[in-house]
Amino acid sequence: MTDGNRRTLYRVLERQDIYDGMVRVMAAAERGNPDEGDRECLYGVVNGLVELAGSHGFSGNIWHSYLAYELASHENAFSMACEVRGKVPGSINAFACHDFGIFKQMFDYPPERIDEAFHTDLMRIVADYDGSGENSKIFNSRIRDRIEALSVHLAAAGSPQEYLDIVTGLYKDCGVGRLGLHKAFRIEGKGAGARIGPIPNIAHIYLKDLVGYERQKAKLTANTEAFVEGRSANNCLLYGDSGTGKSSSIKALMNEYYDRGLRMIEVYKHQLEELPFIIAQIKDRNYKFILLMDDLSFEDFEIEYKYLKAIIEGGLEK
Repeated sequence: MTDGNRRTLYRVLERQDIYDGMVRVMAAAERGNPDEGDRECLYGVVNGLVELAGSHGFSGNIWHSYLAYELASHENAFSMACEVRGKVPGSINAFACHDFGIFKQMFDYPPERIDEAFHTDLMRIVADYDGSGENSKIFNSRIRDRIEALSVHLAAAGSPQEYLDIVTGLYKDCGVGRLGLHKAFRIEGKGAGARIGPIPNIAHIYLKDLVGYERQKAKLTANTEAFVEGRSANNCLLYGDSGTGKSSSIKALMNEYYDRGLRMIEVYKHQLEELPFIIAQIKDRNYKFILLMDDLSFEDFEIEYKYLKAIIEGGLEK
């Protein structure tokens, strides 16, 4: 094995501790004389993989699922250039292939070699892990299945170039990182610390499920089509009695246009002053964002609408 940490683009992973631990374990297996520290490291890696499988709903080869998850989640110059748009030209592809060559070595390393060197059957279980079947706490089943499918495709790939094609296809279809893997988000934190956090489980409503709103759906659809295509579009105000489908219509748009890069951020009235910080985080990404403000109303003494007014009217920044 080469040094598994000499990557150019995919530098610091979300669970770098699992990756680093496995690099040490593989090196010890190659030497053939693992010490007590190596053994402790192996148990730590297995614990991390099992915890990840529980929180994300992974089954099968959970080491491969972990690697696929890191590739799907890692936001870097290459992955963000490919998100929604697909393949990009230039030298950056050579750097990506270099990193994918290292990931391929990690995928291809025989688990039985570790078990043989450490006199355990831990990696045999990791390679064929039977999950509980419960829903993921972090992902919904659609995302979990997509990452597990990615891990299977990568395990079967014969070269770093095949990795490039497979991973680029994922970035084009889904995007990358939390913005790519999730459809809907909410604002967490305040001020400069405000960020968007994913909403893992959302209602699967589609426009065809809303009966009797053909004129309204046609207007919303035409406006959203223009928005995702980069043409002029309007801010929308939906009004009507409670239970007439206003929120359901917006959720349906999110599900209909997710594959074309549409994402949604839920904003409450008291969070309007956080919008400049949120927009600064998303403005350079290859997605289109709907800011959903449900049940928006103001009393005479409330001034939060001024933040919304400033965003709608715009300033010097595009």
